[in-house]
Amino acid sequence: MDVRAKAVRSGAVGKPLPHDSAHLHVSGTAAYTDDIPEPRDLLHVAVGMSSKAHARILHIDLEDVRSADGVVYVFVAGDIAGSNNCGPIVHDEQILATDTVEYVGQAVFAVAANTVDQARRAARLARIDYEELEPILDLMTAVQKESFVLPSETITRGDARSAIDSSPHRLQRRLELGGQDQFYLEGHIAMAIPQEDDGLLVYSSTQHPDEVQHLVTKAIGREAKDVVCICRRMGGAFGGKESQAATIACIASLMAVKTGRSCKLRLDRDHDMIMTGKRHDFVIDYDVGFDDSGRIRGIEFMFASRCGISADLSGPVNDRAMFHCDNAYFLENLKITSHRCKTNTVSNTAFRGFGGPQGMFAIEYVVEDIARHLGVDALDIRRRNFYGIGERDTTQYGQKVEDNILEPLFDRLELSADYRSRREAIREFNRSSTVLKRGIAMTPVKFGISFTSTHLNQGGALIHVYRDGSVHLNHGGTEMGQGLFIKVAQVVADELGVPIDQVRLNASDTSKVPNASATAASSGSDINGKAAQIAARKIRDRLTAFAARHFSVSEADVDIAGGIVTIGDRALEFAEFIQLAWFDRIALSATGYYKTPKINYDRKTFSGRPFFYFAYGAAVCEVVVDTLTGENRILRVDILHDCGDSLNPAMDLGQVEGGFVQGAGWLTSEELWWNADGELMTHAPSTYKIPTCSDLAPDFRVELLQNAANREDTIYRSKAVGEPPLMLALAVFHALRDAIAADATTAPPLRAPATPEAILDALQGGAR
Repeated sequence: MDVRAKAVRSGAVGKPLPHDSAHLHVSGTAAYTDDIPEPRDLLHVAVGMSSKAHARILHIDLEDVRSADGVVYVFVAGDIAGSNNCGPIVHDEQILATDTVEYVGQAVFAVAANTVDQARRAARLARIDYEELEPILDLMTAVQKESFVLPSETITRGDARSAIDSSPHRLQRRLELGGQDQFYLEGHIAMAIPQEDDGLLVYSSTQHPDEVQHLVTKAIGREAKDVVCICRRMGGAFGGKESQAATIACIASLMAVKTGRSCKLRLDRDHDMIMTGKRHDFVIDYDVGFDDSGRIRGIEFMFASRCGISADLSGPVNDRAMFHCDNAYFLENLKITSHRCKTNTVSNTAFRGFGGPQGMFAIEYVVEDIARHLGVDALDIRRRNFYGIGERDTTQYGQKVEDNILEPLFDRLELSADYRSRREAIREFNRSSTVLKRGIAMTPVKFGISFTSTHLNQGGALIHVYRDGSVHLNHGGTEMGQGLFIKVAQVVADELGVPIDQVRLNASDTSKVPNASATAASSGSDINGKAAQIAARKIRDRLTAFAARHFSVSEADVDIAGGIVTIGDRALEFAEFIQLAWFDRIALSATGYYKTPKINYDRKTFSGRPFFYFAYGAAVCEVVVDTLTGENRILRVDILHDCGDSLNPAMDLGQVEGGFVQGAGWLTSEELWWNADGELMTHAPSTYKIPTCSDLAPDFRVELLQNAANREDTIYRSKAVGEPPLMLALAVFHALRDAIAADATTAPPLRAPATPEAILDALQGGAR
């Protein structure tokens, strides 16, 4: 018998265990970067920002800054010894501006002082003379002027134009889709502490410690061995700390090197929202041809996305939008053109879903328009266009949809949500109600899981078993509240056969697990769980072989579970057994390395298998709209989501609920608005509305799909759950469209976010 395949679960995996830091969160004792005890020599750093959207810097006078109370040091771009670059992929974004500023809020200089207040007050004393240049603030202006951060890309399949032209029905429309601020509770922060022999320790609130280490190293002109980056936990991130945490860490680190003192940079909420990137807003054009049944025969999309002044992660974000503009539907004849627009606004970046939500928004809008045009229920149009099994099963990028569970998942939710009878009840309500109108929608999610950059699909882990039987665990993932750490600990507990409270989770640390990918793309559990499993099985195999040899039994007679080691007819406490193994010089530490199998992708041709598997889900949402004010409420939500064999149902349910609410905020209330001078005016909780408890549906039903093990060999056959649930909120947007179109034969244009103002515009025929 293969002993490695014999791993006996102690019962941790699959249990709804609480978050490992839950008791610390509720007691206020969870330590974040700003809670780390401050060194006695600590300086506080502030950033001087541009007040212009696009301008040449003629002169910078920093004398008042340098002479301000408490100021110790000030530096500008010319003082950076290493590379003045914080671009994660394309080296096109400066840490500090040199000759030209390109958005309001761009960092121009940094100042260090003895207190936070002194640093921030001093930063406001700079006198900068500008020669203003014409900014590009509008997406379609960027398209017309061919202002792009990256070349435009196209995916084609079949002959979309001919299919559209020959179709019995045709629709065209332009859609407006807003961006979204990550609005994490903990803002961007980094603390850099000089170490002996030119070393540097950086504490950063980051999803990607390796990237912070890499860019800090380049900025200060040293090597990776000289810089260690640590992150124990984040107070939220949602993609906003994948690439852009590095800029904050670079500034703090440069100041630490310049002064020889510990330095901390913490952005306040206003500056954080002004200085850091968000979800890309899109302008989308579609042209679709379809038959009398509503089946799509041909479709063309034009995507124009606001990337800001640099590429940042806009390339893969827009690629994923192109990959997900099919969502759950087979599109036989398709053309997608994607413009990555350069605008004089902050460089946008990763956000939960990473372009997938924007692509799905487009196709779901199309499906709803088709349904309204034909006078049939949108649910039926969705079903007629679903991917098939064994036919109509290949995506526009050439990957077969091998794990399709759309139909049975839809069947179950349609029944449990009582969709058909509620649809009839809503029709009756709308006939008799003049002002209040109700709407309902049921939408699917099919979301690809893996980084589309193949090389990022790798991870590592480090495990120590100490002589007393306790376990130390490190892996390359980061904890931002999603429950990754407890999930990986559950895996290790089961693989080593010890109780979960015997496993201690430790901070993400580049000196322990190097070269780790970002915790992103919903891959945290997949990659790090597998890496930890491999490391744990190495130790378990050594222990099993030792026990068999030491007690003269076969390896098949050795079992480790529940903190007990059973060897034939003997039973030892795990700690006692570990002592024996240590005395026999058995290695009790191991590293694990995992790379995702089966994936291959050629970006030049946009073809291959970029995703290991797909995660699925569906949501039904019912809303009511006041047609006089545009105010609205979500009345009921039903969700059925596919997590495979869940590692931790409590964590997964939380992710589904939170993802849905965050998606609803993006599509209904979270509005980013820049004025004519390129200033972001919605840069605080007072002007930017995220959902609150009062916005939740009073009837909120969430269920994880049962008996739905992942067909691929993921960690215990689970599925990713970080990003896919956000797209379930498309049901909210389309329920609102359903409500405002209750008395119309065609669906009026509704822009997102569907604020009360946007709803009123739609009710008035799209007037602005």
